[in-house]
Amino acid sequence: QLKLELLFIKRCFAGTQNVSSLQKDEAWKVNVRIHGCDIEQGYLCGTMEALNVPLADTPVVTFWEGEIVDAKNYTFFTGKWEASAEDDVRHWSKFPSFTPLLSQIEADGGKSVDLSNYPYIFMRWKEQYFVNVGVDCGLTIAGFYYVCFSCSDGSISGFYYDPNSSPFQKLELKCTNEKQSGFTFSSYELQ
Repeated sequence: QLKLELLFIKRCFAGTQNVSSLQKDEAWKVNVRIHGCDIEQGYLCGTMEALNVPLADTPVVTFWEGEIVDAKNYTFFTGKWEASAEDDVRHWSKFPSFTPLLSQIEADGGKSVDLSNYPYIFMRWKEQYFVNVGVDCGLTIAGFYYVCFSCSDGSISGFYYDPNSSPFQKLELKCTNEKQSGFTFSSYELQ
């Protein structure tokens, strides 16, 4: 029940995504809103707003869909989006909360891991389309995020994976609202 409440629809998060490369050190401010969640199906969706993107005149908003790793609907192995099992383990292992699960994941792919009372929720978020800008905005949505939600403090950490982008771009978000307060997005119609 607590996990359902923590992933409450319309919950908002704010933080940064580190997009540094060897050439430059850079971080963008990011806002995320959860728009829908179906725990039984292991599904959630939302929008992500990236601010201060160098080549964009306006904040860039994307719509994303997520998979909740629950060993029933989705496992720790992605099996798509150009991610190999090795990529999965390398990215999940960046989360200290994943370490206690690693041996079981390696043994049976995580099929027997009981995550129902685990103090973290692991997810993948895949951006589907740009909401308010065209594809020429200077960003790519070809990759996806490995995401870890802390049930104790409501924080989210993640790593962006795209073989053609800077590796291990770190996403760090804190919950900004209790129920409906907090920052607001501009109004967008999602189709």
